[in-house]
Amino acid sequence: MLLFGGRSAEHDVSRMSAVTFLRALDPAKFDVLPIGISPDGAWSVSDSALALHRRVPGTESIVQVEVGGAATSPTATLPAAGAADELSIDSLPVVIPVLHGPNGEDGTVQGLLELAGVPYVGPGVLGSALSMDKAVAKVMLAAAGIPQAKWLARRSWELADHVAIASFTSEVASGIGWPVFVKPANMGSSVGVSKAAGPEELRDSLAEAMRFDDTVVVEEAIRGREIEFAVMGNEVVEVSAPGEIFPGASFYDYEDKYVNASANYAIPATMSPKEQLEGKRLAELAYRALRCEGMARIDFFLDDGSTGGEGRGWVINEANTIPGFTPISMYPKLWEAAGVTHAQLVERLIELAESRFRRRRGRVGRSRFG
Repeated sequence: MLLFGGRSAEHDVSRMSAVTFLRALDPAKFDVLPIGISPDGAWSVSDSALALHRRVPGTESIVQVEVGGAATSPTATLPAAGAADELSIDSLPVVIPVLHGPNGEDGTVQGLLELAGVPYVGPGVLGSALSMDKAVAKVMLAAAGIPQAKWLARRSWELADHVAIASFTSEVASGIGWPVFVKPANMGSSVGVSKAAGPEELRDSLAEAMRFDDTVVVEEAIRGREIEFAVMGNEVVEVSAPGEIFPGASFYDYEDKYVNASANYAIPATMSPKEQLEGKRLAELAYRALRCEGMARIDFFLDDGSTGGEGRGWVINEANTIPGFTPISMYPKLWEAAGVTHAQLVERLIELAESRFRRRRGRVGRSRFG
């Protein structure tokens, strides 16, 4: 079952990612039921999936799915509530939540799937929530000893008047310095992110970030190369070679990623074997510190002095637990460069979801597709 769309500013990115998943899922191995979630929260069977839909063997409960505001055919066949303990892993659907941002990547849907008792792709409730909230993630990453930029965070009600904003601006100027990046704590795809070079721009950037979240993070602008690692696994973790982003804009923003597609990339990124080894070590350390399982993309800056920085080395940016799967997204590109096709990648992610499901219930057995 493929969940996509969602009540998030990243709704359109999710739809693009879902297309990649649909194309990668081998119809000889999988029956696929795509479920679209509209921006206002309505769930419906995707029109393009009607011909693909088949009944799931061993299940009897029929759940009506609302299409166009009314409960109509087709119906989605799901395990009855409370039936997970009696059903074998082979009769349970694996859910792929391709839901970027809030109400999908933040642990909310993962909690729903835990209650439903079904396996699902990607990190669990805690790993999703920790990684999604940039302010909380930074605390966890600092505890793990992972280098990061100087930062400050505030809740919206702590910046409710001019006096509070002026005080915070002084703290940013003295504690971080200009320029800074301002981000909503619980967003991805660079939605709501802007760069502020001084107090006036900071006020505008804070207002923009608070359009998307109650918590705002202000970070030091690192002069470094933008490097990303794809990470996959549960108990045993695999880390891809590093990939480098060359932004077409002043920074790698939403327009650059999905509208203009003006950014370029290099896989593998050029660096010394020692730098690559350290980057991969830190990527795995961050993955484990944030309690990720299944998959995540870990983003860094590499301040090696080549871009005017101070030669600080690796500085973590953030973790993305449901990374983009669009044609220009780095997560599938990094694995493709390692010889893993999109079809193989999706199959591996499904296997990891089933493996975690068995482990948490103390079960053993092979994958349903061998």
